[in-house]
Amino acid sequence: MNIVIAGAGAMGSRFGIMLKQAGENVILVDGWQQHIDEINQNGLKANFNGQDVTEFISAYNQNDLSDVDFSADLVILFTKAMQLDNMLQSLDNMLGKDTIVLCLLNGIGHEDVIKKYVDYDNILLGNTMWTAGMEGPGKVTLFGNGSVDLQNLGEGKEDVAQKVADVLTNADLNARVSSDILTSIYRKACVNGTMNGLCTILDSNMADFGDTSVAKPIVQKIVSEFLAVARAENVFLDEEAVIEQINGCFNRETIGLHHPSMYQDLIINNRLTEIDYINGAIVRKGKEYGVPTPYCEFLTQLIHSKEEIVEAK
Repeated sequence: MNIVIAGAGAMGSRFGIMLKQAGENVILVDGWQQHIDEINQNGLKANFNGQDVTEFISAYNQNDLSDVDFSADLVILFTKAMQLDNMLQSLDNMLGKDTIVLCLLNGIGHEDVIKKYVDYDNILLGNTMWTAGMEGPGKVTLFGNGSVDLQNLGEGKEDVAQKVADVLTNADLNARVSSDILTSIYRKACVNGTMNGLCTILDSNMADFGDTSVAKPIVQKIVSEFLAVARAENVFLDEEAVIEQINGCFNRETIGLHHPSMYQDLIINNRLTEIDYINGAIVRKGKEYGVPTPYCEFLTQLIHSKEEIVEAK
């Protein structure tokens, strides 16, 4: 299968490496030229569960695709939410009437942008519980285990979703077709809505934050706001189960020493964050539904203040 990884950061690199190892025809598309050059010159390097791995995968700048001859069967979206529209514009010459687009972005509501570029029946929404870290241009750290949930938006297109799930599972990415992806997306959003913003503001990994005396009540307040908005959209989650999943992020023996993607973006790479598409989205939806979201609003404001202080780009 011809696969485009759109957004070759830490998570995109993980999927690119694992799909390439499984024999798929993969290219990477990104906007970070130094990262692209390093991959093309020396391969994409990874510490893969303690083992050094190098995969040679063609990488392209999203602004230089007009002469690239690649017809995509599948596009997996990992670009930042605020860059989604521009990325899809750049990929236009690679998208055909049968191209499937799988959106694995953090946040909520991305299908409204994607449907401008591909048929609604070819859109899959999903989320992934895999983790990855960016060490520098052309180098990532991949550790732990994970999974992917995905669902077709087009009615009666379960076969399309299953085809993609099979490709991912063949690459050991542990994918399954869901019949209720919004529940999975909101569950993942609860993890992102707590770990990303809080660890970024506190300059902390997840385990160190989890060890603080106030971690649990802060997490509970933020989760309660996410779930209240979800209920307004007829999505119902078990609060205790969601918090238990988040508590698993504090385990030092598994992923607790990990710094979430928002931390990597803002603190390490001085990049603008996706806060408006995570906690900020809950604030917007809360106003629409009349649901108070003071913790999410405050955290969103704090992240934007930090972006301004460090002059993030």
